[in-house]
Amino acid sequence: MAAAAMRSLAKRRSVLCNGPMWRRFVSTQPIVDSSSFAQRLRDLPKDLPGTNVKKDVSQLIGRTPLVYLNKVTEGCGAYIAVKQEMFQPTSSIKDRPALAMIEDAERKNLIVPGKTTLIEPTSGNMGISMAFVAAMKGYKTVLTMPSYTSLERRVTMRAFGADLILTDPAKGMGGTVKKAYDLLDSTPNAFMLQQFSNPANSQIYGVEPAESNVLNGGKPGPHLITGNGVGFKPDILDMDVMEKVLEVSSEDSVNMARQLALKEGLMVGISSGANTVAALKLAQMPENKGKLIVTVHASFGERYLSSVLFQDLRKEAENMQPVSVD
Repeated sequence: MAAAAMRSLAKRRSVLCNGPMWRRFVSTQPIVDSSSFAQRLRDLPKDLPGTNVKKDVSQLIGRTPLVYLNKVTEGCGAYIAVKQEMFQPTSSIKDRPALAMIEDAERKNLIVPGKTTLIEPTSGNMGISMAFVAAMKGYKTVLTMPSYTSLERRVTMRAFGADLILTDPAKGMGGTVKKAYDLLDSTPNAFMLQQFSNPANSQIYGVEPAESNVLNGGKPGPHLITGNGVGFKPDILDMDVMEKVLEVSSEDSVNMARQLALKEGLMVGISSGANTVAALKLAQMPENKGKLIVTVHASFGERYLSSVLFQDLRKEAENMQPVSVD
């Protein structure tokens, strides 16, 4: 009886391995017709329903989870939940607007893969996200960035194939933008998505560095909250949709980012620390007691290992010595 069962199983396996579906996707012949193979990949979702395999990595963008803060919120009358954008493909919220802007330009026939060179000024994460989407779609990318940004950002952009030009840190983002426009004028078939004036970039800034409080009528200045406080008001920023712009210091932002790792198990960047400080200010207001306040952790903290955020731990790790093992 056991032998009969084994023969039946072997027969079924033979049918499965030699069936039309198996033959369609597995062959001992080399793939010569690449377009046919690409079409087979595009047909996978309908040919293999229920597998939930994404067609490409862009389909992983969005739908990140919300999580409550539990320990850093002690003494607050309101609840704080945080959108964890570290779950994006490049561990940053900027994947959303990068994909939106590039696909918007494609729909308008402003750019073409393999022909157009994308040029964009960036302070870091937007450049990484643009390089990621450009690599996936087949665009050459040239990014300008202030030289004070972290080494991790530089390496990640280059890993996605982008050319990177660093600008004078004393000129801030203004100098970075100017250099990008110079390159735009001198590069054939170049196009700038213009993240600071592109309506497809829908991110809203409600927090800014106290050291560069331009939105509140102050002056631009140096600060540590990378990706925020660019020193000018972006054209796409509608101040009417915000009740107030909250100012947060660089020191408080860095300290909070460290506390989030130690107390909440959330390793996030400096701007995420700034957003949390701002949310805590709102949560401590009597009029917000019992309410739910939602903010965003924009990026994963590992991208800041060479920055001021982890400089003490980095030095500690560099000075570690091996112990003897008998």
